Amino acid sequence: MNLSSVNFSSRKAESVVISLGFSVIFLVGTVGNSLVLAVLLRNGQMNTKTTNMFILNLGVADLCFIVFCVPFQATIYTLDEWVFGAAVCKVVHFIIFLTMYASIFTLTAVSLDRYLAICYPLRSREMRTPKNALASICLVWALALVFSAPYLSYYSQIDLAGTVVCIPGWESKPRIIMDVCTFIFGYLLPVLVLGLTYACTIRYLWTSVDPVKDMSESRRSKRKVTKMIIVVAALFCLCWLPHHLVILCMWFGRFPLNHATYVLRILSHLVAYTNSCLNPIVYALVSKHFRKGFRKVFSCSLKRREVNKVHVVQAVNTVSSMEMSN
Repeated sequence: MNLSSVNFSSRKAESVVISLGFSVIFLVGTVGNSLVLAVLLRNGQMNTKTTNMFILNLGVADLCFIVFCVPFQATIYTLDEWVFGAAVCKVVHFIIFLTMYASIFTLTAVSLDRYLAICYPLRSREMRTPKNALASICLVWALALVFSAPYLSYYSQIDLAGTVVCIPGWESKPRIIMDVCTFIFGYLLPVLVLGLTYACTIRYLWTSVDPVKDMSESRRSKRKVTKMIIVVAALFCLCWLPHHLVILCMWFGRFPLNHATYVLRILSHLVAYTNSCLNPIVYALVSKHFRKGFRKVFSCSLKRREVNKVHVVQAVNTVSSMEMSN
């Protein structure tokens, strides 16, 4: 009885911690990415700034992931069984990998855009147009759809000894192939491209211009934007690395099924999901334009509340005066 009560209390404590973690990710991610979308759509530069278009696309992918995936994923670790049905089981995991691919492919496209903008500023003007950026974004989602489509059948709702669960339903060999392909095309190759392009970009920035001499405002702005995007890309790579390592260790290393590895899997998921709420924080810390945009959005919302309060007070005063006259 003592042992079972200890296990129950430990499991209950884990459920509370997991629920709090997912709740924080959901709240911060929803508010942060909504603010990013509001700033980008309000500043009037979406039709002229290709980088803003890619950042907007990244925000859309992060917001979709948080809204459609995080709440359902939280229930896997807090409820005793899957309660949302077979269709939701498939769709949720499909969206997880769809948005993951969309995010990493968008970051890769941004790295190429930054490389062209800084290393070939004049020659790349004809290429770096809003029309081409939109075409690149469409290509990003098309590729993400192709690579994530198999996950519509990868996960299934299964009854295990009277408990309904949402787990991979494929056999071991196809699952290994699928997980390895996800690691290669959804992480390894994009990270190599990111590393190569940003290494060349940083090398060009620090070797082509004498740091003692004054740089133009345009060049300083490009440096700041590039620094911000590099931080965002590095955070994505670091946050998703534990998840991929856990999957690879399960197939090719020693990964016993015990309480320690269970906790490790939870932590790897939490760290990966946290990435979707970090980007707005990076934008606020690095970019003064985003800080100004955030302040404008907050000020507009506060003004609207004040106007609504004035209207309510006026309506109340009008009603009370009519009652007094009667």
